Amino acid sequence: MEVFFTILFFTAIWAAVGLGGPSLVSKEHQQDLVRCIFLLTAVCCWLFWLCCYLAQLNPLIGPKLTQDTVRLIAKAWNHPITEG
Repeated sequence: MEVFFTILFFTAIWAAVGLGGPSLVSKEHQQDLVRCIFLLTAVCCWLFWLCCYLAQLNPLIGPKLTQDTVRLIAKAWNHPITEG
C-alpha cells in the first residue's frame, strides 16, 4: 500500500509542476512555448522517476548458482575454472 501512496505523492508533485509552473511565468508572446516546456519537463522527470522507482521494487538479479553447477557449466563450455 505504501508503494501506491509514494507513486501518488510524486505524481501529484510533478502534476503541480506541469500544471502550476506556467502560471508562474509572466504573460509573454511565447507563453505557449513556456507551457509546453513545463509540461514536457514534468512528464519526462516523472517518467524517469517512475522507471527508477519501479526498477528498485523488482531488481533483476540472476539465479544463485552452486559451485557444482558453475563447474558443470565451465566444463560444458570448455572454460577452465580458476580458484581464487
